[in-house]
Amino acid sequence: MSAHDAISLWDVSAQEPDFRASLDQDTTVDVAIVGGGFTGLSTALHCAEKGLSAHVIEAEQIGYGGSGRNVGLVNAGVWLPPRKVREVLGDTYGPRFVRLFGKGPEIVFSLIEKHQIRCEVTRSGTIHAAHGPSGFADLEARHKDWQQLGEPVDLLGREEVSELIGTDHFHGGLVDHRCGTINPMGYCRGLARAALGAGARISTGLRATKLRRDGHLWKVETKGGVVTARSVVLGTNAYSDDLWPGLKRVFTVINYFQLATRPLGPEAGYILPGRQGVWDTGQIMFNLRRDAHDRLLIGSMGKVMGHKDGGLTHRWAQKRIARLFPGLGPVEFDEAWHGQIAMTPDHLPRIHQLAPNLYTPIGYNGRGITTGTIFGKTMSDLLTGMDPADLPLPISDMSTVPTAPLMSRLYQSAFTANQIIRAI
Repeated sequence: MSAHDAISLWDVSAQEPDFRASLDQDTTVDVAIVGGGFTGLSTALHCAEKGLSAHVIEAEQIGYGGSGRNVGLVNAGVWLPPRKVREVLGDTYGPRFVRLFGKGPEIVFSLIEKHQIRCEVTRSGTIHAAHGPSGFADLEARHKDWQQLGEPVDLLGREEVSELIGTDHFHGGLVDHRCGTINPMGYCRGLARAALGAGARISTGLRATKLRRDGHLWKVETKGGVVTARSVVLGTNAYSDDLWPGLKRVFTVINYFQLATRPLGPEAGYILPGRQGVWDTGQIMFNLRRDAHDRLLIGSMGKVMGHKDGGLTHRWAQKRIARLFPGLGPVEFDEAWHGQIAMTPDHLPRIHQLAPNLYTPIGYNGRGITTGTIFGKTMSDLLTGMDPADLPLPISDMSTVPTAPLMSRLYQSAFTANQIIRAI
């Protein structure tokens, strides 16, 4: 694939090879999985390792959705701080969820090591940077939560964070030593390779057009054939379509964009010398990281307005980099792209049972790498006899968010206005 039709920088820079295969006949398996991203491939890998026959059906290419457009930060926990998770999920599920998702990065890194996935992995932590005094107060509360749990998370002041990032723009930060960064497409393709090696099957360029119950079995119809299965897992998250009525309205879609500079020279070595990933506490969040090839990646909520060489988002990125690193000078960009995030009203993911033996983990709120990986293993456990009461959160029925389409439009308007203001 050439750079001009790539879905992201990661699409062309990933060391793991792409995988494409069609389906030209009907087939029967234990579990059919719709979606070839982190969730679907983790489900396929873990199901195959447990002896289940699994078939992934992907409408486009491996990692086409949020997985291949991800920022690449492997973070612990979820959007909410631990104390809020416990308040929402209660005394039984809350502590269990916090423990498991606190181990999320280690689960990802262990898979990378086990299967020797080539994805430019770093394990130097991530930095949650305070955009102002109120942001630092929030980080102080989060730090207290993690300290009470004995986790390796440090709260740093302005001067210490400035040394780590290379700018005095931030008021302090929370450094989580459990975390790191990856090339997300490399990780996604590596999961596909591992799943195939374990005996799973993957079909790409094949959209699931109909899902119907036939006795005690499910039929997933595609233009290439019908996949019959005892169980079905929908791993489509923010890219859910109309395959199951109403599913794409259980969350609010927001967009998130990225620009990647061309590789920078040694004069930029002071920027994130430890290569930690950064995201901030601002209401309209933005991120920063330096990849293995010394490209600077910068992004925020919203869509790419224009392209990598010009337009509103290009001006936004130039201005933002100039404010953060005034000595760097103008930069040129290799790629610009955006993806979709599924946001839930309480900022926690869901596991919905849509019908007998039909499940969907959904609503990842921007934490796709760890959440998709964890829920893939969870699905395999559930399909091989795990007591649902032992899940990290209770299974729930699908509940739509009536205001989701309106909220998506309002958010997009706010994100575009933010780009305009910051591009001046």
